[in-house]
Amino acid sequence: MAVKAKKIQPAKTAAIEKAKKTFADYNDFIFADYRGMTVEQITQLRKKLREQSAVLKVVKNNFARIAFADMKIDNVADYLKGPTVIAMVKEDSNEVAKTLFDFTKDAPTLNVKGGFIGKEIYDAAKISEFSKIPGKKTLIAMLMSAINGPARQLAATLQAYVDKKAAGGDASPDAPRSDAAAEAPKAEAAPEA
Repeated sequence: MAVKAKKIQPAKTAAIEKAKKTFADYNDFIFADYRGMTVEQITQLRKKLREQSAVLKVVKNNFARIAFADMKIDNVADYLKGPTVIAMVKEDSNEVAKTLFDFTKDAPTLNVKGGFIGKEIYDAAKISEFSKIPGKKTLIAMLMSAINGPARQLAATLQAYVDKKAAGGDASPDAPRSDAAAEAPKAEAAPEA
């Protein structure tokens, strides 16, 4: 029978507090098994995630479990088994998940286990589907493009009207005719009376 320690060592307490402080700066967490990845591959993955304002961190599983429990984030203990890296994300978690799944093509040993996204636990299948949704910035760009399309078309039509008017031509089929053209039909209409 194992003897349970009554007092936690100060170094371990400091490591747990450091982990909590690190985790507190982020909203979402994606857990992955990195067993078999080279240092170069992990460095490349960290660089790609940094471009998306995310951080890839290796933390001892026991320390991470305690830190998450203290932060009232439950049910992540299942993902903290074996060699685990945690991708910590402030926003656009689906873009980070997409990057992780895309990186598995270069490093097939990387295995996304699951995540804690928006105060909800995602298993591997759910996070895979989540990664296929466009990110917040992409959705905003798509919305702005949809809003700008008609406005841009209206501006181009108005500019064409102004350019044609400035060139001295009729700007539209219903435009009033010049004075000489307007006089000619009236003169022909007078003899009938």
